[in-house]
Amino acid sequence: MSTDFNFRPVLKGSSIYLRPLKADDFEALYAAASDPNIWTQHPEPTRYQRDVFEHGFFKSAVESGSAFVVVDKANERIIGSSRFYEWDREKAEVAIGFTFLACDYWGGATNAEMKQLMLHHAFKWARLVWLHIGVDNWRSRKAAEKIGAEFSHEERKEINGRIRETAFYKILPLSNL
Repeated sequence: MSTDFNFRPVLKGSSIYLRPLKADDFEALYAAASDPNIWTQHPEPTRYQRDVFEHGFFKSAVESGSAFVVVDKANERIIGSSRFYEWDREKAEVAIGFTFLACDYWGGATNAEMKQLMLHHAFKWARLVWLHIGVDNWRSRKAAEKIGAEFSHEERKEINGRIRETAFYKILPLSNL
């Protein structure tokens, strides 16, 4: 198992693909993120506001070097984002998070396809993948369980400079097949 995690692949599925986020993706990604309904259960419920999105999400996503845009293959529209983070080479663990999809893509197969692409990639290096979800974000928690994630524990975690109550879910290589 290699120890050099590749944070910037292009991941291609049947209906979507993920490619590395670029600074000039702001307008298209903000168009996907500007619906307040996306953020109602999120720890930052005002993220749909342009300034909050730009400074509280987009800037750190670009700086992370590990964020993706999710693109609908049918129309080439950016419909969301996700990223890898907290790669631990010694433990062979990584987290997937900072994920959102436009509401038009909820309830179908898009989230599962996106996570399967990311998990397949992650398990080339990792033995365990973590999902960190706001404790009150039941929509995301249920979506995590639908893709095979297992609840581990809750703890306070610093995310974007703020301490938040976070639910930790884990996925092992065989749990997502």
